[in-house]
Amino acid sequence: MIGVTPQATLRLPPAHAWLRPMRVAYVPGPGAEALVTVFENLLDELRAQGHDVQVQPQADTEVLLTTSIFGQPLNWRDGLMLIGRRRFGLVRTPTVFTFIHVTPEALEERLRHFETALGKAPLDPADFAFEGLAPQAHRTLIEQGRRGGPIMSLIRLVQAQAVCIRVVLVAGRTAPEFAYYFDLVGGHPRVSAADPDYFYADMARRLATAVSTHGITQHVVQAPPVSRDEWLALTTPQAMREAGYQFGRRDFFTEMIRVQDMVALPAVGDAIASQYSEGCFATWDERLGALIATITGSARPVVKEAITDDELAVIVGARPDGLGAVVRHVEGKRNDPPSSEAVELIDMDSPLPRISWNGATVPVARSKLHGHRGVAAFDPRHVEFVPVDEPYYHYPVSCSTDAQARAIKAAFGRSQALRNPADPRRVVFTVMPGHGVVLAEKWVAGKVPFQVIWELMDSGALQIDNRVPQGLHSYAPGADGRMTLREG
Repeated sequence: MIGVTPQATLRLPPAHAWLRPMRVAYVPGPGAEALVTVFENLLDELRAQGHDVQVQPQADTEVLLTTSIFGQPLNWRDGLMLIGRRRFGLVRTPTVFTFIHVTPEALEERLRHFETALGKAPLDPADFAFEGLAPQAHRTLIEQGRRGGPIMSLIRLVQAQAVCIRVVLVAGRTAPEFAYYFDLVGGHPRVSAADPDYFYADMARRLATAVSTHGITQHVVQAPPVSRDEWLALTTPQAMREAGYQFGRRDFFTEMIRVQDMVALPAVGDAIASQYSEGCFATWDERLGALIATITGSARPVVKEAITDDELAVIVGARPDGLGAVVRHVEGKRNDPPSSEAVELIDMDSPLPRISWNGATVPVARSKLHGHRGVAAFDPRHVEFVPVDEPYYHYPVSCSTDAQARAIKAAFGRSQALRNPADPRRVVFTVMPGHGVVLAEKWVAGKVPFQVIWELMDSGALQIDNRVPQGLHSYAPGADGRMTLREG
């Protein structure tokens, strides 16, 4: 079975059922000498778990493992995330993991630096100036640090200097003591190396989890387009604009991350989008029988707090093969593709009931909000928490993937508040570890889309937190009657 080794069978947490063998090649880079033992053990573990470890990259290689040096910028011409496919003649763009060794002291020193810098008033851009970064990079490091603390500033610095999104930061002196796993949205689960067998078996499984998923952004367009007159008669576009404004007032969304703001690179092509936005939202339009959703931030910069009609897309379904959404264009406006979470936003309705609303049959969930935020506490009289399946707490998955869409669909499919429309709880949420919260709002008479959510935020019945749990978490009764976050 992929993902399980004999020595770790009884100790490793449950793996995802959809893990598959992967074709991996190790390409040493700067700093490889500090990671010799790590790669010896990791490659042995990958073989033991049934993966094809190639001596050198071949045309069918799909994963490249490489190294870089902590605190030292890598020339983009050596960044395998950018040039690996061309350099090795691969048939597809590979998933690249960059391993970086750091001593615990150096890591702690850098985190203290960011903690001190972020605590200054006013902030000093010079505290966020590092070798290899663009002159304006301090803005992103500050914004990310304000959102998630010093670790977020560290993540973006390490990723920029390594010219790689997926980074495994291995901390130790003569042997690994723990490792952080960094990804696109700022996930940073930490795994102890106290048990080496567990450490390497877990590491191999984390790599396989990332590679075993696939993107679901191959959207298709359905005819006919929505006419201009029909679009102008809808109330939902204005409701979406108002929701963006309201959530912006409450600092729910952070600034878009632009690659060129962090490091000077040529066109990145299919390796990664030139920018990405944090979060998306959508509401059901009963007249169209479709979701009105925000567009993808990878297409062009999107300011969620001030969206226009050109930042909205119409989603009418999911492709039967699950590779993307089915959308309709709107005459007379720009029609960029919907958010990368489009499939999860539309498909999570499929296991849930539909209700009658103003003479139309509609999904029980009216509006959906997805953001890179956590939930610190909630009032169980008004809000329901639905956990994802257990493997996702141990082996998180990334955005815009089939795995995330399945996880969210399964979690909301178990919601008692949604399965029973008469249930008085009006908002349901789950949290994807290392990623963020997904909220669903029911239809409530007299309320505009998303109003129930932002009013619960204001009352404290739904307390949004900047920190996103990185692994196991649950909610337990607190002294004030709310359910409060418990991690671990």
